[in-house]
Amino acid sequence: MKLLVRDKPLRNTATPLDRKARKAALKVLEAGLEAADPARCIRAHVRREGGHITFGRETLNLEDYERIFVVGGGKASGIMATALEAILGDHITDGSVNVLKGTAKRFKTKQVAISEANHPLPDENGVEGTKRIVALAEEAGRRDLVVALISGGGSALMTLPAENLPLNDIQNLTNMLLRSGATIREVNIVRKHLSKIKGGHLAAHVYPATLITLIISDVAGDPLDMIASGPTVPDPTAYSQAIQVLKKHKIWSKTAKSIKNHLSAGQRGLKAETPKGDGAVFARTRNIIIGNNTDSCLAALTKAQELGFNTVFLSSRLEGEARHVGTALASIVMEAITSGNPTPRPVIILAGGETTVEVSGRGKGGRNQELVLSASASIKGGRGVAVASIGTDGIDGPTDATGAIVDGSTFQRGLDLGVNPEDMLRENDSYRFFQKVGGHIVTGPTYTNVNDLTVLVAV
Repeated sequence: MKLLVRDKPLRNTATPLDRKARKAALKVLEAGLEAADPARCIRAHVRREGGHITFGRETLNLEDYERIFVVGGGKASGIMATALEAILGDHITDGSVNVLKGTAKRFKTKQVAISEANHPLPDENGVEGTKRIVALAEEAGRRDLVVALISGGGSALMTLPAENLPLNDIQNLTNMLLRSGATIREVNIVRKHLSKIKGGHLAAHVYPATLITLIISDVAGDPLDMIASGPTVPDPTAYSQAIQVLKKHKIWSKTAKSIKNHLSAGQRGLKAETPKGDGAVFARTRNIIIGNNTDSCLAALTKAQELGFNTVFLSSRLEGEARHVGTALASIVMEAITSGNPTPRPVIILAGGETTVEVSGRGKGGRNQELVLSASASIKGGRGVAVASIGTDGIDGPTDATGAIVDGSTFQRGLDLGVNPEDMLRENDSYRFFQKVGGHIVTGPTYTNVNDLTVLVAV
């Protein structure tokens, strides 16, 4: 997928070396995105040979199953369903997946119905689509096979509130959590205890049918119970932990009474916990990671090496406050420029993961834009240096950009245009900074999600 940069004229400030660094950064990010293509991931892990179908290392005889159902949700689930149909064809009896609002027409499926839903805040369409998913899961019997397609974004796209929880209350709580700086693990601990499908509940609905779950991970480290809030895996967390998360981030007092009552009842043992690892519902379940951030980082690393750069792969588990991470990463590439450590220039340094933003200002932005805006201060004045970061889903915060790119002249260019980068950071207003100065990276929806990719270049 080609990355488009919405730029302002750079001829007065960006040097030829700056442009070379920016060009290399974009090529490397494109290679990382290509590796996250859901159709490619399905084809690499699912194959059919005659009457047998292999999922990862699990080979099944199709004659052992009377019916095959396909269910799931996430930003990649539409393409995953399309690719799976190309392999299984009319062996699929029925199916339903929830995809990102505004993308349904992109997918040409025959057996699998496509339902649109909102993200990151759930909506009624998502609830209705999830009801259809659960209905299919419950229809499946012991001699049936259910294939679940799960990817990043599934937590919001597959929403089915627990009894007596109004959707509006869950929407408000989700909004507060996302603005609080809570990690995705913390957010999903809460989500799992407000749902009829998350935290292993989908597996419970499918039981006693055989369940194969194909997963494209958007959580650092690929913890199965956290990807899309773990609908098909045992949940090790408890109601008490969900309450702790809300109290830690000073949200409990603002939480709707319906949710507080629900969580408190669960903590007291008055409501059943989420399905645990010793439950029979998981005996016929297999969960297979078919795509993740590490795969994309390694593909990006290979591209960087092909371009003739020395390379450093820092981590696929990057976390923390976006502005602090941006400063830290920028210091590493500047060290490479000045001392040759950890490797001399020309160098490309790669990292993946997902940072967070604690919103305290009144601006507009996203974690990737905030990360690189912060980095611009540390690389200011550098020649032939660039930093870029993108969300692999094509969406960075509530904006139409997937991220941004800066070079050594960006910070000063902002000042020259009357836009102080430090002021914009304080207001969490990275989007408007790049709108004025240039540097937004735009893809539109990518129909995948394997966290974020960050690249630092020194030519």
